[in-house]
Amino acid sequence: MEDATPDSDGMYRYRYPRPAVTADTLVFSADRKEILLIRRKNEPYKGCWAFPGGFLEMDETLEQCARRELMEETTVAAGEMHELGTYSAVDRDPRGRVITTAYYTFVDKNTVQPHASDDAAEIGWFRLDSLPPLAFDHQEILADALSAFES
Repeated sequence: MEDATPDSDGMYRYRYPRPAVTADTLVFSADRKEILLIRRKNEPYKGCWAFPGGFLEMDETLEQCARRELMEETTVAAGEMHELGTYSAVDRDPRGRVITTAYYTFVDKNTVQPHASDDAAEIGWFRLDSLPPLAFDHQEILADALSAFES
């Protein structure tokens, strides 16, 4: 049996399920004391705080996706990006099977002027020692980033 076959509507049906792929960006202040978060405008986790991020488009790399989503949601253009890791827990997203790659960057918060846009209802800088509850598995991802900085 072939891996993909078109149905009568021209849509392909696949023998094996296809997970969705996303990219998230952790934006830290240059002094590493604060992080920029978005308040989600849409479900799931509507109203909760999260990292800027979203779904990969077919014509971009994961880093391009992370940069695009960051710009769309915060109007911040990232400089150097660092890949933190890939997160694939089966239940990490209630919408279905979603795998994300997380990136991080540092910005001088005095030279950027983020604005909530696209899927972000609000944005804000938060001290790392007093964060609100985070959506998805973002607390775990943040813990991994902070551990990486200590190494």
